[in-house]
Formats: sequence, C-alpha cells, structure tokens
Amino acid sequence: MALSFPCKASLNQHIQVKVNSSNNKYLQNIKNLTKTLTLPSISSSPHESLQKGNWVKLICGASFEDVVDIRNLSLVYTLAGVDCIDCAADASVVSAVNEGIEAAREIVPLRRPWVMISVNDDEDLHFRKAEKFDPSDCPLDCSRPCEVVCPANAISLVEGKSTVELPHGTRSPGALKGGVITERCYGCGRCFPVCPYDKISMVTYVRNATATAELLKRDDIDAIEIHTSGRQSDFFRELWNGLGDAIRYLKLVAISLPDIGDSTISSMNTMYSIMEPQLDCYNLWQLDGRPMSGDIGRGTTREAIAFTVRLAAAKDRPHGFLQLAGGTNAHTVNGLKKEGLFQTVSISSNSKDQTLLPYSSCSAQALIAGIAYGGYARKIVGRVLSRMESKQGIAHIEEYPHHFLEALTEALSLVGTVKSYDPSLISQICF
Repeated sequence: MALSFPCKASLNQHIQVKVNSSNNKYLQNIKNLTKTLTLPSISSSPHESLQKGNWVKLICGASFEDVVDIRNLSLVYTLAGVDCIDCAADASVVSAVNEGIEAAREIVPLRRPWVMISVNDDEDLHFRKAEKFDPSDCPLDCSRPCEVVCPANAISLVEGKSTVELPHGTRSPGALKGGVITERCYGCGRCFPVCPYDKISMVTYVRNATATAELLKRDDIDAIEIHTSGRQSDFFRELWNGLGDAIRYLKLVAISLPDIGDSTISSMNTMYSIMEPQLDCYNLWQLDGRPMSGDIGRGTTREAIAFTVRLAAAKDRPHGFLQLAGGTNAHTVNGLKKEGLFQTVSISSNSKDQTLLPYSSCSAQALIAGIAYGGYARKIVGRVLSRMESKQGIAHIEEYPHHFLEALTEALSLVGTVKSYDPSLISQICF
C-alpha cells in the first residue's frame, strides 16, 4: 500500500529569521567551539570514517516528517560532526535536511555529511503511522496514556470548551480535541497497546520504487537505505529492479535488516548477489537490533551489540561495511569496547584465534564501521527543541542562543563517544 503524508511545504513560510548583534556574538562563540572540537575530528570524508570505524549517522526517522524539527536536528548534528543524515524519502523532508546542513556550514565551513533516504521492500515497523482517531470519542476521565507514552509528541489532546451551562455559572467539561499529529509520528507503536479503549490503530505503507528512483536523481541525495525483513528476497529484488539506473547517482547503498538467526548470512548473501551487478558504490549492512527503542533505557542497545558480535565473527558474510542501529544510545560505545569491537581490525594469525588491534595500528579496515543513532539522538536534542518551541513557537534554533548551545552540547556529547572528542572541552561549556 503506497501512501504519502502531508509535510509542511516550506520552512520559510513559517519562520522569519531574526538577526541582531547579540546573536552574531553568540554565533562567533559557536564557531570557536566547533572549530576547536569538531573540525579536527571530521576532516576526513564520510567514506574514510567508515573505514576508520568512527562513522556516525543521525536517523531522523523513515516516517518522521516534521520539516521544522528535521531542519533543526540536521543543523545541530552537522555541527556535531555526523557523517550521514538519514531521513524519509520525501522531497520536502530532503529539502529540510539540506537546509539544516547548509545553515550549519554557513556558521562553520564543515564538510557536508551524506544525505540518505530510507525505503522499504515490504511492511516494516519503520514505515507506519498511528491512524488518526476522533478524540471526542475518548472519555473525559481518560488518563491519556497515548499522549504520555509518545516519544515524538505526536499525540496532543486538549479539552474543548463546552456550551452546556451548569448551575452556579459553571460549564460541563468539553470533549477532547486534537489527536495524532501525522507528520510527527514515526511509527514506534507505543501508543497502540496502551489505549484503554482501543481507539488507536496503525496504518502501514510501502514507499513507491518509481517515485524513489526519481528522488534519487536529485543532486543533494547521496545514499539510500533499504529496510527489509530478509525473509522475502523476491520483494527485495522487485524494489531493487524498480530503482533501475538511479543507483548510479549514489555514493552508498545500505541494507537495514533484523537478526533472523541462522538465516541471516544466507539472506545477506542473496541480497548482495541481487545488488552486485549494478552496485558501483559502497555498500553497508545496518544491523537493526531493537528497532526504535534507544530512547527507552540503557539496556536497549544489548540486542544490537549481540547481533554485531555474531556478524563480525562470521567469515562467510558478504562484502560491505557493518553498522549498528536499533536501540543504540549513549551506552553503545562502551558495549562495543567490552566486546573488543570498537574501532578495531581483525588480524588473521597462524592460530585459529584472531588478534584485535586499534584501527590506527594498521591499514586494514575497521571491523565495525560505526553507529547510527535514531530515537536517542532525537530525544536529547528534541527536548531542547520542545522547550524552545513552547516559548517561541516555530523557529530556527540558531535564533535562540541558549537553546542552540544546549542542543549542540547534547549532540556533541553523543557523537563525541564515537568521534573521540575531548569530553573535558564539552564539560567546560557554560550556558
């Protein structure tokens, strides 16, 4: 089922940029910070980051389409030094990502991160939305758990005004208004099971291959990610063939797949054999541990790490970089370090064992290319954006120095775990 969801078409229709001397002075401070902390660590290209094992990707969300937040997230994380920004395969969303990137590069002349769009070959958790419901049907005494549990603030319920007048000049409570904010919903599904009245359902969709192929011909898209279950190679082949010669415009093709046990390697090899004849760019395997869960808690990263440990040891896996996703958060790097897989290479010896050495010790490629951060990355910066918007309304984050600095500090702290930024420099930042 192919669906499209409305996005806010133009950021500039909603936002008027304010420039004053205070902001100019603040932006100079941002420039100094970024030049000191970020620039020395990202002088290499995204491809070199993949080889070194310090690749970082921001996942905006395959179904997240709030272009204002996407623009601000892209600006902040570009300054923080990410190598790639992954977003929905929607023209307005892609434009918002690129606007954020260029806004960052106007502040500091950083190298441009790759822009990636995400598509699916069949039904997938990342490609669904909470279907709109009529909030007036909800009981007024409902505790609104859907609104509480939503990590994207994609459900808003407010009490409407009642026209029924009661004795002593009071009025009866009005029906609830609001509901699902479609462009903000990225399909995590947490609202679905908690509704005590079964008012919420999910709608799934598959991105159209022909429309995607046309989108890939834009000069501001560098990569594609195909989400697949790994169980139906026919669906994958159909999508791949549908993309046609649009693949030649790309620098990277990523395949996101879950751990399907003993069938994982054979599935990867099948997909690689389908891609190989037309594959003229780099390829990457995104190991999706526990999808859309990194913001929940520390333990969500365990599945991604366990998946990675198994794939890193597999000698019969196909060509391509390996990257973690699904449940990744601030604890992922420490988990990789405990397994001896953070920025290390595998050196074959005469014994049956393998020796793991730091990437810098030799010229070989790192075993694990890097980490993609989604829900957790959006959460730590998104809460700053929410506070800003509650006070200022829709805005460019760089217009509000305090919020901008706070958001950038959060992003630097996360990206810095992979890029090895000096944490003492981050801790010295004052608000």
